[in-house]
Amino acid sequence: MHPRRSAQEVLLCDLCETVPLQSHCKLCHINLCINCVGKHLSDSSKDHNVVPFIKHIQPTPNYPKCPKHAEKHCELHCEECNIPVCITCVSSGKHKGHDMSDILEKLSTKTESLQKDLEELEKRIYPRYEEMASGVQTEKAELETKYGKLTTAADQQGELLHREVTAIVNQRKSAITEMKTKHLDALNKNTEEITQKMAELKQIMSDLKSILKSNDVSLTSTYKSRNSEFRTLPPKVRVTLPSLSPQKINKDQLNEMFGSLPPLSINTEHGDTMKSAEAVSSPPVKPLLDEPRVTATIDTGYRHRLYSVSCLSEDQVWTCGENKTMKLFNLQSKLLTSIKTKSGDEPDDIAVTRDGDLVYTDYHDHTINFVKNKQIQTVIILQGWRPINVCCTAGNDLLVTMNSDDVKQSKVVRYSGFTEKQSIQFDDQGRPLYSSGDYIKYLSENKNLDICVADYRAVVVVNQSGKLRFRYTGHPSNTKQSFKPYGITTDSQSHILTADYHYHRIHILDQDGQFLRYIHCDLRRPWGLCVDIRDNLFVAERDTAKVKKIQYL
Repeated sequence: MHPRRSAQEVLLCDLCETVPLQSHCKLCHINLCINCVGKHLSDSSKDHNVVPFIKHIQPTPNYPKCPKHAEKHCELHCEECNIPVCITCVSSGKHKGHDMSDILEKLSTKTESLQKDLEELEKRIYPRYEEMASGVQTEKAELETKYGKLTTAADQQGELLHREVTAIVNQRKSAITEMKTKHLDALNKNTEEITQKMAELKQIMSDLKSILKSNDVSLTSTYKSRNSEFRTLPPKVRVTLPSLSPQKINKDQLNEMFGSLPPLSINTEHGDTMKSAEAVSSPPVKPLLDEPRVTATIDTGYRHRLYSVSCLSEDQVWTCGENKTMKLFNLQSKLLTSIKTKSGDEPDDIAVTRDGDLVYTDYHDHTINFVKNKQIQTVIILQGWRPINVCCTAGNDLLVTMNSDDVKQSKVVRYSGFTEKQSIQFDDQGRPLYSSGDYIKYLSENKNLDICVADYRAVVVVNQSGKLRFRYTGHPSNTKQSFKPYGITTDSQSHILTADYHYHRIHILDQDGQFLRYIHCDLRRPWGLCVDIRDNLFVAERDTAKVKKIQYL
């Protein structure tokens, strides 16, 4: 113990060593008196965090009382019996030969387990239940339209048959109504099951939060995880909608010719079982460097502007700019391969597939093209839309941003095997997700499968289903500076990196859109971005036609 910190003496300020302390700086880990706080805060090179000293002191551990020895507290945990024990319990011989651990260490381990359970419930399991509930609600909302079409078909057929088929029309309507009721009942029952599970999940999450907040060892020690129970999602009702099959009119066979209506088919599928949080592989944590550094510079030799860069490997990158040639370079600026576009127009963007093939978009002739072994194959030709930017996903799909021919609409389209699989254009209220106008819209898929688009004045991020997660419109403190993101990419840590062309810097965001820091590195007009498998950042500088390789993790 420090000679000035004996039990009989007052605790003194670490700076002046004469006046009793009153505050503590969490950043510098020193104690301060009231006179020295101002001096300490005058050093503006650090973000000091000065708090009252009493708040710095950690609370006394809440040891549980021994159930067998009321006057004792349990400071140990018997691993074999899995119960807290006091010193008297140990000395009694009942736990002879049993492994003992410190109760606070056990508490720490158990608390960590609880925290992981809570995080999995909040971030992975409960949102899936929400998606299921939303899907059922959507299906219910569409019942009127779908069954209305059946009713209309019955009406039209009835008008042709006039009075002879009135009874049959009413009979079919009744059958449709009955099916609709059964369909709705099945969906309501499914909703109740999901809602009940969601209520249980909410209660469990609330209980976990209470346990974590209470720091109560007894509650923590007795907690039993139910996460595995909820990883198997509830069964989902699948109803096969019948169709009306009208026949030609024949008065002798009106009932048959009106059209049969098969019975409603209601099937229940087993719910998917989600992988546990531990089963989902996570990349090693790589902290951000305080000072990112340029490790290589590639001079591409483009006379005009350089727009895009895409990694083929750690030391080879594809580039494209304001001419018809796409070029492959190594880190020493050596040109390895060059490919001219099929149309003779300049490519708008490039990407490299998981197999190492090159993809490029051609805005002028409405095409998306593959380059394999230097041979160009046009794989997609758009009608009424023009492709802008492209990226390849972890699942080897293509994501493409595109504008309508009149540039009044924009959307993101997912292609799987060159077949359109998903179109993302509007939010839940039917409003456009992306800006209209003839603007570039670079995009990237994050490790959590979010789709991130640099959309003129904002970074727009939607989840895998196309539901809006957030918009990032620049650092909150820079309200007077316009934010116009251009290139965008993501890394193994689910960081989102976007090029701030006008202010010569890169913004780094976390996966939830929170600003983390800038990368400057003497950049000049950064435009296209990509990262390699080791999370090195490649930046295409538009006006210098150089690519800079930057280490920032």
